[in-house]
Formats: sequence, structure tokens, C-alpha cells
Amino acid sequence: MNNVMTDELLEVDVRGRRLRVAVRRATGDASRTPLLLMNGIGASLELLQPFVEELPPELEVVRFDVPGIGGSPMPLLPYHMSTFAPLVGSLTKRLGYSQVDVMGFSWGGGLAQQFAAVNRRRCRKLVLAATGTGSLMVPARPNVLAKMLTPRRHRDPEYARTIAGEIYGGTMRTHPERASEVLHTYTRRGPKRGYYYQLLAGAGWSSLPGLPLIRQPTLIVAGDDDPIIPLVNARIMHKGIPNSRLHVYSGGHLALLTEAAELAPVIDGFLAG
Repeated sequence: MNNVMTDELLEVDVRGRRLRVAVRRATGDASRTPLLLMNGIGASLELLQPFVEELPPELEVVRFDVPGIGGSPMPLLPYHMSTFAPLVGSLTKRLGYSQVDVMGFSWGGGLAQQFAAVNRRRCRKLVLAATGTGSLMVPARPNVLAKMLTPRRHRDPEYARTIAGEIYGGTMRTHPERASEVLHTYTRRGPKRGYYYQLLAGAGWSSLPGLPLIRQPTLIVAGDDDPIIPLVNARIMHKGIPNSRLHVYSGGHLALLTEAAELAPVIDGFLAG
């Protein structure tokens, strides 16, 4: 695996906010719809590098850092899912895309659902990976939730290794060092306050009542051993989103990154189909 990013890095001003953006330009005929990726909490756009490297080169891929994370400056005030999703729609317009496919991972899956609901014409297909419906969902166990309330695992490799099996499940139970590696090899560290702003962005937000409003073809990808997002949440989304399909894999919360070679073809097949 090549760990060096070759994407075009941009700083884009959108509605008074400056966002750090990475674009992997498509090669070949470039006829496919670009894929916009939305990341998990506390993670800069580099975290998704293992997944991006498994996607075909003819697919253009766009990633960005949310405010206060990675290379995007801290916002003056906290933001919310409901107000940030339209801003991301403006970002796609600024980048010259009339339409994109969208994939949200973990926290980014909530943002992706909101994006699909409020930017219907801009979103062609939707992929929801290791995610749920926000404040109205079947929660993780209290001991798992408690460890999600701070960004320590993103800042302390040894701590990440220690708790990896408990909070991420899957292959992290037997190889916890893989979680530490993927979280710290790729991610660009930002200020702690950015993490707490991301937590606040989802406060009181839930897609559950609005799932029928998501009309795009949707692929829901979920692990059978995900302590953060129990599998039942994926089944609830599958039942609520009219044009959805569910793919359950054997693994945990970070499989999109640590087992990208297995999951990327499933997601790419859905997008290209």
C-alpha cells in the first residue's frame, strides 16, 4: 500500500468558512460520477486513504476536513448537521460538480444522510458505512460511549491500541495494533476543540423521522461486530430508506480502513452498477 497522498490539496472558501479539500482526479475516460467522502469524528481526510487506494483510478474522489479538524481552521462558533450539510452542497458547486455520489463513514454517515435529504439533485447515490441515525438510535454500551467522549484515542497511539478491541470490535480484538496504526499513520492532528465541536454538531440531531425522505439508491454497509454502532441500527435504516440495500460484513467499526480491499469492491460495484 502506498501511504503517500498524491491528491490535489485545496483550500476552499465556502460561505465564510475555509475548508481543506483533497481531490483525487480521475484517469481514463473520467465518465463516472465523482465520489464525495464524509469522515468519522476527530479524523482528518487522510484517515480514508486506505479505502481511497482500493478504488479504481477512473473514479474521482473528493475528501474534506470539517471545521476544526485536520487542516480546516476552527470555526468561530459551533456548527450543526442541519446547517453544515447545505454548506457541503455549496462546496460541491464551488468544485464544479453538478452531481456527486456520497459516502459517509461513522459520524460522516449522519452528515451524508442530511446531505442527501437537503441536496437531492446533487446526490445521485448514497453509501452509509458503520453509521446510524444520530441521537435516536440503539446506542453503544456505556463503557464504549464513555471512551468516545474525548479525542484521546486520536492523540495517544498506545491508548488507541489498549482500547481498540473494546470499542472497534472485529479484527481489532485480536490485532489492536492495527487500529493504532491506521489512526496515527494517516490522520493529521487538529485542536481538541474541533473534536468537541463535532460532538456538538450532532447534538439533538436524528435522521430517523426523515429516513423516508432519502430517495436516492442507498447502500448500507455494516459490521456484525461493531460496538460503536450496533448492527440493529443498519437494519432500522434499511427498513426506513425506501430504495436501500444492506450489506453486512464480518467485522467491526474500522473494517472500511483495515479491510478496505474487501469492502471497496462492494461499494464500487454499487456505485458503478
